[in-house]
Amino acid sequence: MPDTPAPARRGRLFLLTAALLLLGALGLWGTTRLDWASIQVEVAGHGATGAVPVAATGAQIAPALLGLAALAVAAVAAAIAVSGIVRRVLGGIVVLVGAYGVYAALAGWLRPPGPSELPVLVGSAAAGATTAPGATVTTTAAPLLGVLGGLLVVAGGVVLLVADRRLPRMGARYDAPGAPRRPADPERAAWDELDSGVDPTTEGAFAREPGPDGGPRPGPREGTE
Repeated sequence: MPDTPAPARRGRLFLLTAALLLLGALGLWGTTRLDWASIQVEVAGHGATGAVPVAATGAQIAPALLGLAALAVAAVAAAIAVSGIVRRVLGGIVVLVGAYGVYAALAGWLRPPGPSELPVLVGSAAAGATTAPGATVTTTAAPLLGVLGGLLVVAGGVVLLVADRRLPRMGARYDAPGAPRRPADPERAAWDELDSGVDPTTEGAFAREPGPDGGPRPGPREGTE
């Protein structure tokens, strides 16, 4: 019985890997759209006076997460195009990308911007505002979505790193020299010979016995016995 898994199992494993990377990228991107921290600031004019809340999103606190999400999506396409040592190297890179995503999300959650830094991150929405007396930074659980996304990307990278031999490859032209070839279809071989100008009724695949690999056995050259 062959050691390699069936093509269906290879396909399912690759779909699982792609799902981990894409869901991880979605988590990293999604957390940047949510509010991570907020604070009360004092404003005057522009239709508002007194203390109002301003909030900073994940994109403002940890902008690197957007780039990491894009890299995770690109890794799916790259994993289809490469195999062997190159795909394992790709897996290692993906693991680092996911790990940094976890770190960036945790750092933004556990060490949020201070009261003087947060209005600066928000930008024009809090331009000219000052921190309200006694105001403190309030955080949300949104960064945990980035942590989850980073962990999913790490899991996808681990699969690429350790299970490359069980993942599908682009095609036989990328196989190592000396790899066994699939049996040729005699009828297909006949059409190929017609295309090359050989008459299959005299020298082609229909007139030959099957060779060792299942394809047509080469016949004698013209002018020889």
